[in-house]
Amino acid sequence: MSQAETLFGFLRRTAERHPELEAVVFPGGRVRYAELHERSAAMASGLSARGITAGTRVAVFVRPSPELIAIVYALFAIGAVPVLIDPGMGRAALVRCLHSMQPAALIGVPKAQILRWIAPAALEHARLFVCVGGWFPGAISLQSLERAGRGTSSGAVPRSEDTAAILFTSGSTGPAKGVVYTHGNFLAQVEALRSLYGLGPGQRDLCCFPLFALFNAAFERTSVFAPLDPSRPASVEPEALLTTLQRESITDTFGSPAIWKRVVPHARRNGTRLPALRRAMIAGASVPPALIEQFHALLEDDADVHTPYGATEALPVASASGRELLAQRARIEGGHGICVGHATPGTRIAIIPIHDQPITHWQSEWEGAHGRLGEIAVQGPVVTSAYAGMELATRAAKIPDASGAWHRMGDVGYFDAEGLLWFTGRKSQRLETAQGTYLPEPLERVIETLPSIRRSALVGAGPRGAEEPLLIVEGRAGDERAILAHAQAAAARALPHPLPRVERVLFHPHFPVDVRHNAKIRREELKLWAEERLR
Repeated sequence: MSQAETLFGFLRRTAERHPELEAVVFPGGRVRYAELHERSAAMASGLSARGITAGTRVAVFVRPSPELIAIVYALFAIGAVPVLIDPGMGRAALVRCLHSMQPAALIGVPKAQILRWIAPAALEHARLFVCVGGWFPGAISLQSLERAGRGTSSGAVPRSEDTAAILFTSGSTGPAKGVVYTHGNFLAQVEALRSLYGLGPGQRDLCCFPLFALFNAAFERTSVFAPLDPSRPASVEPEALLTTLQRESITDTFGSPAIWKRVVPHARRNGTRLPALRRAMIAGASVPPALIEQFHALLEDDADVHTPYGATEALPVASASGRELLAQRARIEGGHGICVGHATPGTRIAIIPIHDQPITHWQSEWEGAHGRLGEIAVQGPVVTSAYAGMELATRAAKIPDASGAWHRMGDVGYFDAEGLLWFTGRKSQRLETAQGTYLPEPLERVIETLPSIRRSALVGAGPRGAEEPLLIVEGRAGDERAILAHAQAAAARALPHPLPRVERVLFHPHFPVDVRHNAKIRREELKLWAEERLR
């Protein structure tokens, strides 16, 4: 692997080819690629002079900004390993994650520097603290680090298998884990995104998920940070986002369904159209066909919505266009589950038995079976191979194979006769009843076709093996009889995988959701809430 093939190499190449091209647009201004590369290179030299070298773990807590992009690229340049933890997971979980990493340095805003006082054990090995956007005792400023590095050069040539970064999962369905990304994983993601979506020069990307801005230098694109709090995307102000889309002539965007469930209806009510937007990628939770249909009404005929499927550990592993999903709408809303499309180039997908124990040997018959319901497993260059410092978690999630480890997605699904992958729910959220095993997504998609239902959740009350299927509807109490009749009619249909017969409906004021996308329903919490209500 050459320096040109690393993410920092992409930044340098784009800066040489298009020095005046806008690299980052943010509320405070605009930064061009020549400046972004110059600043990042200076930061790399400054960090190197302070003892940060290849393999050094550096915790980064910086808000979406040119500084965030420059810092992470600077770490890539010297082969250091940025550790990125979602602060939205809460203080206790964040400190646990940080403690497990034992970083040698922390680069962060003043608020993040307080971790030195409230979690000293987690930072006992840190020898360098860099404060971004302010001052903090005992920390050097990012500006001084950058000034010290100007005019010098520092770089590393990593191998494909070298660790590039550690990205933590959100912890929405279990303890947050640090996913080890290699430089090879990142390069494979670049190629997968390029081939899937035609990403390339001149495009302008509205970054509703800030870390995806790191890829844009590889595509010679402009990153425009969205006017929203990335830790609370569901609270986005629709008009502000639409104004940015139009003012900046945005061609591409990636974000949570929670964002577009607010923005798209607002745009339609006001007659707003988005003629420049070519690709809207929505991921993080299931995307209802009705939302895709409404989004299409804002776009030109040759533009589309896409729903990449994956996880922090492996992304993207499958993808479907909006038009493909709308062609499957009757099946999605009829109880088949959520169609997530075909495998991405270079990715192998298999369906394995549903259970919670580690699997030590791969079985070839798990590939290619149509119709069988099971846990989704994936293999390929975008699939990571380990969690940092968590051997038990790695063994539980990875299956050894001579051709490379498989990752267990923790999701349940099946292939249909056309080879399309269908998602039915998280394995940890399955219902184990006396009548059999059920997953929540298929019935929820049926229920949400009722015009009065905004969101629903299927959970099981009681002990595993004897759980009672319960349907929980978000909002005020409504017509329970109509909801039950709709659910029971769906359960009577001949489907690839039967739906449970539900006898009770509960109403919950506001569903708990994940911190990263504000879209994944925390059904484990709803189960406990329902069991308490039924006592």
